Amino acid sequence: MSSVLSKNQIKVVKSLSQKKNRQQLGLFIVEGVKGISEFLNSDYSLVNLYTTKPIFEAPEELLSLISDADLKKITALKNPNTALAVFKIPEPKQDLDPGLVVALDDVRDPGNLGTIIRLCDWYGVKSLICSLNTVDCYNSKVVQATMGSLTRVNVQYVDLESYLKTHSIEVFGTFLEGENIYSSSLPERGIIVLGNEGNGISEAIESQVDRKVTIPQFGIVKATESLNVANATAILLSEFRRRTIEK
Repeated sequence: MSSVLSKNQIKVVKSLSQKKNRQQLGLFIVEGVKGISEFLNSDYSLVNLYTTKPIFEAPEELLSLISDADLKKITALKNPNTALAVFKIPEPKQDLDPGLVVALDDVRDPGNLGTIIRLCDWYGVKSLICSLNTVDCYNSKVVQATMGSLTRVNVQYVDLESYLKTHSIEVFGTFLEGENIYSSSLPERGIIVLGNEGNGISEAIESQVDRKVTIPQFGIVKATESLNVANATAILLSEFRRRTIEK
């Protein structure tokens, strides 16, 4: 039997579109069957699951079968996908993986962050360090873009300059001028810093970079100023990981 959403339920779910409300309530939303299934099979704690089809295994008291009309009232998507779940935001893990780490200096686009989290998952990078002004990883667009990878990547928000100062591990930064990434000697361990979509790496963070690297441009005209930050992340992680299997 279908449940009817109350005004308060709708209000709470809709409020989670704003970062301040997510932080105050300690909650975030996940939409779509695949994403919800990934989170249900992780350490994340389910609060509510609203679905138009009885296809999930979840505690009965947390599960609500609702109409398509009610799903449209709470979704953040133009075309809602079967279900929406509310999960608790976990306490951030403070441990840093001793291997390869990605650090983001004020990346603002949710799609970029979501893609970068998926790339970290694909290339086995367990720790993603974000500056305090980087977009919230629990933004619904970020969560959607991760396709469940957020459950396997430890995302931490820190004062990035102070953070880099406290670690002895070698720090790599992406710049237009720097070592050619394709011909550079790359270690198995390191922190790879990528910058803001429009401004790149800030001066404060640049001062903490040990080695500047660049992805060379092969186009003849060279009219493109820079690569998309998520595309750059894919190339860099591929190069770092490729060296480990060639040794």
